[in-house]
Amino acid sequence: MTNRLLRLPLLLAAALLAALTLVACGGTGEPPTTHGDGEGSYIQAGPLIYQVQMSRELNPANVEDAEYLQGLSAGAPAQGEEWFGVWLRVQNDTKLAHVSASSFKIVDTTGAEYTPIALPATNPFAYRPVSVRSNDVFQPVQPDPESAAGTGPINGTMLLFKLRTNVYANRPLELEIAPPGGGSPSSVVLDL
Repeated sequence: MTNRLLRLPLLLAAALLAALTLVACGGTGEPPTTHGDGEGSYIQAGPLIYQVQMSRELNPANVEDAEYLQGLSAGAPAQGEEWFGVWLRVQNDTKLAHVSASSFKIVDTTGAEYTPIALPATNPFAYRPVSVRSNDVFQPVQPDPESAAGTGPINGTMLLFKLRTNVYANRPLELEIAPPGGGSPSSVVLDL
């Protein structure tokens, strides 16, 4: 009888833990999050989930940053401009493959918009829209975990922007991600 009395609180605690885990994993039936208040937030744009791994200015004189800018044919930033990278990770939690977004922009508080600069196909860190495999395979993510971007210190592919340096006075900046199939963009507040 004593063992049964001891097991009851343990069973209740296990049931409570299972219920809390289900809620924490999104089992609430709530609509997907389409706005993140900071980098690291998981947001949904269309059927895929996006996470900004990091964003920061890039210095072409820095060895690491020069590799991110590899093969760039766009002219150097003019006086009062700078390179700015946003690294993304994309995940597919559905049973079908989906193409990742191809339309992004950074918007500041004045409404100024910045679109990404094209990087060449030879740049291994450049973000490109690709078909992200379904969740019934191992690692349904972009970048591929075996790629340079997937094994690097940031674990994301990079969108490159040319921003005016006075943009810091117009914070917060938001990255907008337009779903490939159309609809309202999702957004993430960038940490700068």
